[in-house]
Amino acid sequence: MEFLVADGDQYFSEEKRDTNRRISPLEQGVPGYKLANSCKRGRYRMEKIVITDPERDVLLQKIRFVAGKGNLEEYGVYALLAPHIGNRGYGNNGWIGAYKGTPILFAQREGVSLALACSTRFRKMSCGYVGVSDGWQDISVNKSMTWEFTSATNGNIALTAELDLATSDGECITALAFGRTPEEAGQQARSALLKDFDKVQQQFVDGWKEIQSQSIDLGKTYETGFDLYRVSNTVLRTHEEKSYPGAVIASLSIPWGFSKGDDDLGGYHLVWPRDLAQAAGGFIASGDIEHARETLLYLMSTQEEDGHWLQNMWLDGSPFWGGVQMDETALPILVADQLRRAEALSGFDAWPMIRSAAGYLVRNGPVTQQDRWEEDGGYSPFTLACEIAGLLAAADFAEEKGDYGLASYLRETADNWNETVERWTYVQGTKLARRIGVSGYYVRIAPLDPSDIELPASASVSLQNRPQGENMVPGEQLVSVDALALVRYGLRSPKDPKIVDTVKVIDSVLRKETRTGPVWHRYNLDGYGEHDDGSPYDGTGVGRGWPLLAGERAHYEIAKGNFEEAERLLHVIEAQASPGGLIPEQVWDAEDIPKRALHNGRPAGSAMPLVWAHSEYIKLARSLRERRVFDMPPQPVARYQTGKSESKLAAWRFNQKIRTTPRGKNLRIEVLAPATVHWSKDNWKTVADSRTTDTGLGIHYVDLQTSDLSPGESVVFTFLWHEADKWEGNDFQVAVSESQLPTIRAES
Repeated sequence: MEFLVADGDQYFSEEKRDTNRRISPLEQGVPGYKLANSCKRGRYRMEKIVITDPERDVLLQKIRFVAGKGNLEEYGVYALLAPHIGNRGYGNNGWIGAYKGTPILFAQREGVSLALACSTRFRKMSCGYVGVSDGWQDISVNKSMTWEFTSATNGNIALTAELDLATSDGECITALAFGRTPEEAGQQARSALLKDFDKVQQQFVDGWKEIQSQSIDLGKTYETGFDLYRVSNTVLRTHEEKSYPGAVIASLSIPWGFSKGDDDLGGYHLVWPRDLAQAAGGFIASGDIEHARETLLYLMSTQEEDGHWLQNMWLDGSPFWGGVQMDETALPILVADQLRRAEALSGFDAWPMIRSAAGYLVRNGPVTQQDRWEEDGGYSPFTLACEIAGLLAAADFAEEKGDYGLASYLRETADNWNETVERWTYVQGTKLARRIGVSGYYVRIAPLDPSDIELPASASVSLQNRPQGENMVPGEQLVSVDALALVRYGLRSPKDPKIVDTVKVIDSVLRKETRTGPVWHRYNLDGYGEHDDGSPYDGTGVGRGWPLLAGERAHYEIAKGNFEEAERLLHVIEAQASPGGLIPEQVWDAEDIPKRALHNGRPAGSAMPLVWAHSEYIKLARSLRERRVFDMPPQPVARYQTGKSESKLAAWRFNQKIRTTPRGKNLRIEVLAPATVHWSKDNWKTVADSRTTDTGLGIHYVDLQTSDLSPGESVVFTFLWHEADKWEGNDFQVAVSESQLPTIRAES
């Protein structure tokens, strides 16, 4: 919805293109705004106060039009509204009508209606089709409203109304109301207009101030006039669907929405469990524990039967995309653990959810079906960090429930995965490493060797979610910021030489300076962003810098003790926000392209606001106040950095068939069904049979005593599957090596 201005002769102005705009909050943290839009040619100024009626589904705008040249009576001011009911531009119906004698413009689509009314009667009204018979086409050409079509059905439509400002000294109030029926929408609009606007505004402000009081005070007003910490708290809350408490969608925006058709129905108007977990962390960091509890309860209610969460979903939990991301199964465990440490889990039992999620992780991990950016499967440092921290947290819950055997198994699994992170994701001797002058670095994602994936013979045993994808080649040159998660989640020290070298590579490959400060790309060869010419992402493009990644980098600096740099990066995020304090998904990091409204260091055409980015900003503000990474799980720090725990086991499973085991370790065999492992340490001269133990998580294991074997010796084994009463039919072999398995060494 916008306004058009014309003089009936030669002058035409479109508010959103032809004005210089200033925006300010009614009060800090209140999503009500004062807008001052001044014609670039000095012809008029339009002042607006924008709020919603706290008691109704009605958007209210108090408008004051001031003529800069000539008199008020010389101008026509027109409201232009293009309904996209149900996230679709097509299939809307619009018509001229009235409710109890009040002239109203109506629109309707599939059981949702809207009504546009005004405190002063509209002088003229029309309904037309966009680009053909809409008000913009009429007024831009004729410099006044000459068309008065009574209806436009089943199309991409626009509603137009001329405001009667001359009789009200240039002031009026418009109401945009919603309802299940046109009559309900009309009644809501008329009722809102009958109330005293100033009192409604005060009620709106007071309600939001009460909500803001639930958060601790961390922020301050910056040059934009907005307290970005308070704005961020509000963004998180306005993205929660009130009829589904705790359901926070990823963004109210649609990335590059101006170029999208109705087929892109979801936009970011969906729940991503990963983003929701990040929002929960933002609530916790701001001190709003109750909202964080609601997000956890929502996650508990939408967990799939097998323990995982959908990649993304509609509010009722039905799927949108079909992928699986292992970090989205681990992160809810960490949310529950944060709430447990805040003594905020009373009133419900989170253990069944945690147990089920941990079971999915141990059955299907550590490989991720897709990384956190919804792309290739393989070994990802970010996913590994989430999984390992999640298993350690789940072990604490198991111990609290008295299940010490399960707690021990979860910790042993975490230890084994943690000890193998470098073998899976750290490379040495690459051309990139030599060019930058480091010995190695963590890669973005290390694809599986297909020969490691083999289904067992038993029909009752199968790998769930077998990794798919075309990118099954080594990714030594693919660098991402994801390795910082190894520090963020407590697995590695920020001063670990491998981490330090990786940061050098990240900065060399992914960092870019802009006028508002540095930005980091997700990974090299990222194609999610505008094309070089500024045209919108259309399935291909060039990845741009993400402000939230400046937050992740700032948290790394905090872990390292470099608080000054972290504070600087906090202000970089502020500088990259919109004039209204909204943090974008990406900022434009190339030369300005004014005709596409792309300016270096400023928001690009991707999502804005991005809830995840606002949550990261809140957590960064809290971490700076605490002088520590506020959301770092304590278990990995205590176990791997302080306690220096090492795994006593090397694990073999059908989706991770190791070929060697370090000397001095026992070999753990993990399968998805009960079995007897028939094995030998001397090439079948002598044999032993060992029955698996049921963890209760859908995985069965047995530990073979191989710690006494010398380098060069091997253990061979096969399986008798109990449920199928069938032998595997293949032998498997694991050789003993001298020391820990090496990291990946790339070909020169």
